[in-house]
Amino acid sequence: MVVKVYGPIRAACPQRVLACLFEFGVDFELVRVNLDSGEHKQPDFLQKQPFGQVPVVEDGDFRLFESRAIIRYYATKYNDKNQNLYGTTLEEKALVDQWLEVEAHHFNDMVYTIVLQKLVIPKMGGKNDLDLVQNCVKKLELVLDIYEQRLSKSGYLAGDRFTLADLSHLPGTRYLINECGLDHLVRDRKKVNMWWDDISNRPAWKKVMQLFHELN
Repeated sequence: MVVKVYGPIRAACPQRVLACLFEFGVDFELVRVNLDSGEHKQPDFLQKQPFGQVPVVEDGDFRLFESRAIIRYYATKYNDKNQNLYGTTLEEKALVDQWLEVEAHHFNDMVYTIVLQKLVIPKMGGKNDLDLVQNCVKKLELVLDIYEQRLSKSGYLAGDRFTLADLSHLPGTRYLINECGLDHLVRDRKKVNMWWDDISNRPAWKKVMQLFHELN
C-alpha cells in the first residue's frame, strides 16, 4: 500500500516525514499542496487537517497529522526494520522523546520565526522584523551551545546512534545554513558541525534533497 503525504516538498515539516519514510523504505505518493494560494486553508483540506497545516499522511484508512507524531508512528510501525530510530528500551525511547521535545520547543520555534521573517514575509510583500530575527539568533546560539556540550559526550543527541531526534533537525538546520545564510551557527561549533555533516549525508536525507531539487 502506498502512503499519501500531503504537503509541498519545500516545507520543513513534510521534509521531516519524507526523511523518515525513506529511512524505512516506505512507498509514498507526495500530493502537493499549494501554500501560496492558500490551498491548505480550503474546506477540502481542512477536513483532513482542521488547523490547515501540512503535512498530513493517509496510510490506508488511517489519517495522521503533526510531523513528529507521524515519524513516531512510522518508527513504531516499522520497528522490525530499524529499531535504532526510536530506541529499543523504555529509557532509549524516553531520551529520543526528550530531544524531540527540545527540537520542537527550543530549536524549531527559533528557526521557524527566522524563516518567516527572512523569507516568507518579504516574499509576501511585507516588512520583516530584523530585531526579532537577531533575538532568535541569540537564543539559537545558546541552544546550540547546549548541543555542543551534549555532542561532546555522545555521537548523537539521544545517544550513540542516529535516531528520530537527529532526523527531526534535518529540515530546520538545512534552512538555517542555506536559505537563511546562518551557517556559522553550525560551522563555528566543532561537534555540532561534525554531527550535521554526518546526519545530512544519510542516504534517506539525500533522497529528500533530490526530490526537493526535482520538484521545487
